[in-house]
Amino acid sequence: ILKQLHLPLDRKIGDLSHGMRMKMGVVCALPFRPKALILDEPLNGLDPLVRDDLMESLVSQAGETTILISSQELNEIEGLATHVALLDDGKLLFQESMEALTSGFREVRVTFDHAAEPPREPQSDWLQMQTSGNVLAFVETRFSEAAIGERVRSVVGDTRRIDVQPMPLRAIFTTLAKAMRDGSQ
Repeated sequence: ILKQLHLPLDRKIGDLSHGMRMKMGVVCALPFRPKALILDEPLNGLDPLVRDDLMESLVSQAGETTILISSQELNEIEGLATHVALLDDGKLLFQESMEALTSGFREVRVTFDHAAEPPREPQSDWLQMQTSGNVLAFVETRFSEAAIGERVRSVVGDTRRIDVQPMPLRAIFTTLAKAMRDGSQ
């Protein structure tokens, strides 16, 4: 692990940079094969190369160890995480697989032949609803490829086009955080 993380063997821990100390923590913890390794903001203050080295080493050396990462660097962990949880004020709001979460959220843009209007009946799983000209945009939180067209048309009527885009983890998080802050979720 020392070689993989490019750690100098001739320096004291106190003389190492912040990134090297983070790497050293991994080197010290993983050989004991803990059942769980809890890392609080392990990527803060690390340059991109050190971040990549650290995350690559964690994944390759973890074996059966469960790694819990608390991080606001969502772009950095998105490709590695298998499950996500959202905590707010110490309360667990949800926990699910990354696949289930990301497959359920989509940015939707509905184009009409006339001026767009929000639906008359509020839709609890449509967040950040906005209209601009002939476009209604929102975030769908319970996306289904098979049902989206019929569902949108049943709520807003005839449409010219419905565009659907997947969302990265950071965009999902900010959507949920805004909805909680505004009291709409």
